[in-house]
Parts: sequence; structure tokens; C-alpha cells
Amino acid sequence: MRGVGKMAKSVTQVQILYEDNHLLAAVKPQGVPSQADASGDADIVSILKEYIKDKYQKPGNVFLGHVHRLDRPTGGVMLFARTSKAAARISDQIRSGKFQKTYYCVCEGRPLGGVMQDYLVKDPEDHTSRVANPGDAGAKLARLEYSVIDTRDNLSLCSVDLQTGRSHQIRVQFSNAGHPLYADARYNPGARAGQWLALWAVKIRFVHPVKGEPVTIESRPPRIAPWDLFEY
Repeated sequence: MRGVGKMAKSVTQVQILYEDNHLLAAVKPQGVPSQADASGDADIVSILKEYIKDKYQKPGNVFLGHVHRLDRPTGGVMLFARTSKAAARISDQIRSGKFQKTYYCVCEGRPLGGVMQDYLVKDPEDHTSRVANPGDAGAKLARLEYSVIDTRDNLSLCSVDLQTGRSHQIRVQFSNAGHPLYADARYNPGARAGQWLALWAVKIRFVHPVKGEPVTIESRPPRIAPWDLFEY
């Protein structure tokens, strides 16, 4: 395994979690884009393409299918397809809800756990989402189920299972419920500069696109604030 990288353009290595001829899973560090954007910062797809080229001495362009994404400030496990067939089959699982994603987050206050269900509208101009009415233009159902693992110092560690995949879904829904995420610069008015968003993709579960076997891949948040307040 490779070491967890630094941020932005300085990222040259990432932690590899799973690898075969069809798939590659790695830890996306916080602050690194899921794919190339206007910032010009190193993105996880480009980094992993270089990893493949270097490891297997592949000439020319390397195929790496980008089948799902994480917000730039979110870290954790991401899956990539090494063939177009694998990319299509994983994408089918995502669309049908068979690709399962679990996150850990640290939020403010003491939520009770349960189901959050809202309708969200995405604003493409400022790249935010908001809770809307079901009949509003562009409103899409957002649903998640969560449990509270522990609470310390008025902060709660929660495990979240996404049942839909809307933009900024966890961040918006927790904020709307009165429990904004720790250090969420977009949706938590009390967030302070210089802190990392406490949202981490800890587990993905899916069926291998070629072997047909169930696969579970996990990653744990770094032991820094506020994660180090909790045992998990």
C-alpha cells in the first residue's frame, strides 16, 4: 500500500485499498478533487492513472472509469473501473441502488438517529443544494438512514447509509435538521477556517462486475480532530 498523500497539487501517492484487472479502489484524500476541474489541482483520477502507468509500465493513455465521486472536502474510499465493461456494470449497480455507500460524519448536537427524507434542489451557479418542496422545479428525493455511534462535547459521531446520491446530500440534510457537520464551510454558519470537514466515506459494498462475488471495501477517518474524540 502507498502512503496517504498530502493536499492539492502536492499529492503524488494515495493509499490503494483494492486492485485487480477490472477495478481499483483507493482513499481520496480530503482537499483533492474527484476529477479535473478549473482549479488545475491534482485530481484523484489523474493521480491513479499515473500510478497505473508507473506500476504496469503502460504506454500512452490509461483507461480509468470514474463511476462515482466525493465532494472535494470529503475523504474516503472511492472505486474506479479499469475497463469499460466494469465501468458500465458498476454504473448499472449505482443506478439500481445495489451499490451501497456508508459514511461517517461528525455533526453538532445530539441527533436521535433514524431516517432523513427531503427534496433537494441543486443551484449550479454557486454549487450548493437546498431543501425544497416536492413540487419545486428540479426537486429530487433525498433519503438516508443514520445511527448515532457516540456523543462527546456536544458533537455526535454518526454512521450514514445513503439511499439516494444527491449533491451534498448528507451535508444539506443534517444542516436542515439542525445538526450541521463539523467544519462544513458551506452549510454550517459556525464553521471555522482551517478545519477539515468531518465527513468520510468509510465503506462501499457491491457485486464484482466480472466475478459476480460480493465485495466490501473500507477506510477509516484519520485520527485527527474531531475524529479523535471518538472510539470506533
